[in-house]
Amino acid sequence: MSRQSSLNKILALPFIAVLFMASCSTTKFVPADDYLLKAVKIESEQSDVKASTLMPYVQQRPNSKWFSLFKVPLSLYSMSGRDSTRWGNRFLRGLGEAPVVYDSLKAAATCDYMTMYLQSEGYLHAKASYTVKRKGRKVEVKYKAIPGISYTIDSVDVVIEDDSVRNTLQNLGALDMNLKRGMRFSIQTLDDERKRITNVLTKEGYYKFNKDFIKFEVDSTINPGRLDVTMFLHKYKASNNSPETNHRKYFINKVNFIPVNSERIALRPSVLQNNATIKEGDKYSAAEVQNTYNNFSRLNAVRFTNIHFDENEEDGLLDCGIKVSTRKPNTISFQPEGTNTEGDFGAAATLTYSNNNIFRGSELFSVQFRGAYEAIKGLDGYQNQNYIEYNIETRLAFPRIIAPFLSQSVRYDNSAKSELMFSYNMQNRPEFHRRVLTSAWRYYWKGLRGLSYRFDLIDINFVHMPWISSTFKSNYLDDTTYRNAILKYNYEDLFIVKSGVNVSYNSKNQAFRTNIEVGGNVLNALSHLTKAKKNSDGQYTLFKIAYAQYVKGDFDYTRLLQLDVKNQLALHFGLGIAYPYGNSNILPFEKRYFSGGANSVRGWNVRELGPGKFRGSDGKIDFINQTGDMKLDMNVELRTALFWKFNGAFFVDAGNIWTLKNYKDQPGGQFKFDSFLKQLAVAYGLGLRVNFDYFVVRLDCGMKAVNPAYTTSSEHFPIANPRLGRDLSVHFAVGLPF
Repeated sequence: MSRQSSLNKILALPFIAVLFMASCSTTKFVPADDYLLKAVKIESEQSDVKASTLMPYVQQRPNSKWFSLFKVPLSLYSMSGRDSTRWGNRFLRGLGEAPVVYDSLKAAATCDYMTMYLQSEGYLHAKASYTVKRKGRKVEVKYKAIPGISYTIDSVDVVIEDDSVRNTLQNLGALDMNLKRGMRFSIQTLDDERKRITNVLTKEGYYKFNKDFIKFEVDSTINPGRLDVTMFLHKYKASNNSPETNHRKYFINKVNFIPVNSERIALRPSVLQNNATIKEGDKYSAAEVQNTYNNFSRLNAVRFTNIHFDENEEDGLLDCGIKVSTRKPNTISFQPEGTNTEGDFGAAATLTYSNNNIFRGSELFSVQFRGAYEAIKGLDGYQNQNYIEYNIETRLAFPRIIAPFLSQSVRYDNSAKSELMFSYNMQNRPEFHRRVLTSAWRYYWKGLRGLSYRFDLIDINFVHMPWISSTFKSNYLDDTTYRNAILKYNYEDLFIVKSGVNVSYNSKNQAFRTNIEVGGNVLNALSHLTKAKKNSDGQYTLFKIAYAQYVKGDFDYTRLLQLDVKNQLALHFGLGIAYPYGNSNILPFEKRYFSGGANSVRGWNVRELGPGKFRGSDGKIDFINQTGDMKLDMNVELRTALFWKFNGAFFVDAGNIWTLKNYKDQPGGQFKFDSFLKQLAVAYGLGLRVNFDYFVVRLDCGMKAVNPAYTTSSEHFPIANPRLGRDLSVHFAVGLPF
């Protein structure tokens, strides 16, 4: 049997399995007089009410589908026998999903909920109905919404019984309400207005105020289709039987920091005071209470915080007690791991020590040691055939901005932190020895609306190559047949001094990240000011070592579309461009882009794709050749919940890398507007994920669909002629790809 025939059978197995399960009777466990709920549809009589907005109010939905197509869970359940005491039947039922039996009471309740929702949105005479279509032992339920006319607000009146509260709101301009004449009436809008006014007053000292003191009355009898809205803000009542009084403003008398269980608070008094925005003499503010909670929650040394107030009824003062419980400062962790690089197996281990309160100011100090060993086979002409790596990294993070010439409010912004980092990495390979020394000073802070920022004030990397084997040097660096400018540049000593800004945003349904960095500009300016001399390669040097000069920018965007309870569509776009200039003709290897792998175009292994239509010819150095100055990734992934903690995915990836300059050692790799679309690689495949809540382990199998590096038509479009050994790539990774 040919390999191609075997591949065709393997690819057909999932479809055969689906067809087999689909042939099972899905009504097997539906009681005799009942029906299986096959489908639910929603129609709206008016275009201004979308059917999708009514879906959350459906009380009974059909069985779930894998990839929104196949009711595999129901089929698995139907494959089980009726004897629930047998292990095999219990196993299938555990994997599957019991049939959803149509319930007319839930259908009627759905109509009630839809009606209530529409009425709350201003369709006061809304109605909803349903019809049932039976076919055999299955039913389809169709809901029809009849919204009717949409009521709008005609007038807004405000009645405030407490003069002090009225004056406060007037002075703050808070009586300019969001309820306007002509806008559509909505219960949610009224509730938002109650919350807004409550937030204003609780910031202004009204400790006991809550939104229950605000009521609305709506009159629909005066003008057809229009409503007159009146807001009543009532006086204070401690209980239903208590007399009415004016609302009282409260001020902070004392602020006390209280240890938990009589333990000493292991933080400096200045740290406690700077993080507590509740201050003696200030008026009470619910916003400052929340800010204090937020500030303490960001401190690594704090386990939990509890804030309470003791009231003095006579003078309207509040004593604030802030309970602070701190964590144990020292932790040690050990993490072993296995490695496999192109069939060369090895092991690695990481030992980390951290202290979350080293100077009693919640400063985080950590030291990480990592060692790795990998047995390397098949390198003829090299001695010591193994790979050894040692790495030490130390970090010191301060929960504030440390910088001169800044105001105290900026330096003690508790959403920010400063970080100092040093690391030393030693790599010994049979071909060469490599040393990398890194130091950096960075700032992190949170912005408005979920934005996060990172500013690398300075990041210094020194790459030192103390030894290169004579075999490697002779074969690749000196031999004119293999001489490669990119290869040679990345096996020389090098300084990289850069600065950069990173901005990111992450919400439930979308995320983006953008990064801009520049390297070598400060050193280049100093070289010009001091009139430094260039080396034989025409480069300025620092300590007789050339430094890199470049600019690099990256943008990454992900959007998640929830199709239904079980299925989600993930869309991803990534673009990166880097350009060497001035003191550099080539980007450093660490700054170059590569394609393929578990987080890129998954039909190719890492660093096997590109640049452009370049086709690698020497596997020993293609990891250098198959890098570029520009990268484009576009991904679509349909994610579905399978069973237990298992999830599945079907994906289509497209992308590639390119060079911006025309390097002779990478023919066909330069980016050109008139040809880059033809050089996009495309892959498709299936993935299996196990969600352990704290992390996700995934296995992705990608197949090449369009290959820009081809010699024959079958290689160009492998989707029409797939070959297992040539076109399949398997990736094991931790975390989702985007």
